[in-house]
Amino acid sequence: MMIYVRRFALVCALGALGVGAAACGGGGASGHPGRGEVSASVPAAPSGPPTLAPGPAGLTRVFKSAPHPRERTVALTFDADMTADEGPRAAAGEHFDNPALIATLRRLKVPATVFMTGRWAEEYPAEAKSIGSDPLFEVANHSYSHYAFTGACYGLPTMPLARMRSDVERAFTAFRRAGVKHTVPYFRFPGGCYDKEVLRKLTPAGVTAVQWDVVSGDAFATDSQAVAQQVLDGVRPGSVVVMHCTRSAAPATEAAVRAVVPELRERGYRFVRVSELIRPAPGH
Repeated sequence: MMIYVRRFALVCALGALGVGAAACGGGGASGHPGRGEVSASVPAAPSGPPTLAPGPAGLTRVFKSAPHPRERTVALTFDADMTADEGPRAAAGEHFDNPALIATLRRLKVPATVFMTGRWAEEYPAEAKSIGSDPLFEVANHSYSHYAFTGACYGLPTMPLARMRSDVERAFTAFRRAGVKHTVPYFRFPGGCYDKEVLRKLTPAGVTAVQWDVVSGDAFATDSQAVAQQVLDGVRPGSVVVMHCTRSAAPATEAAVRAVVPELRERGYRFVRVSELIRPAPGH
């Protein structure tokens, strides 16, 4: 994104992709708040990452923030974007990765969820494997191609409806081939754009759609303090913050994280992965 299960179905779908057994990787212009969103969750399997059962009419459910936070938790999420047709730009020297950001998260001991495209994993297999082998992180699905799942989505090419599920599955396959171990059955729409038809189309893939309630504004930003302030102003207990793990398109993110983390900790917040936010608190 660049802004910019049924239990049986999930286990079968992810098992076929080789990711089911290894637990742990404001919508966009076309998002529809309230449509398919939920306030409760159910675990996909006793030992696996929690997921949300399909909603009314069998639509994929959308998670944006923890509905009943009992403590000050916040999930920083990072979109590792690379569109299927950007290979020549990478070959010419454009950096779609951000090793310094990952190093900072490790140094500060900040758990995070990385929403990775399959094309990014193919371009940076060693980095994908490193992120996906670190228990500090979990890798989630951001599609293979980073093509939009609706029309008119920040200028992204549009994915045909018939290819959406296979594009999601192809990303999981790319993670497995890169050696990513800690994958979770969560999916973030490229550009954050989705509609009811798309939510229905993705249900057989067995994923929970994960959006956010705090937009960092780091895409194409150069003022790290402005990005940090936007995050600090928006975070509430149970928030999901969307940021980016792409040096060329989000050059201020690493510096913003260095400002955000100590301030939120000073305010009493604990950083968690998305899977911990989705897992219901005792009594809910």
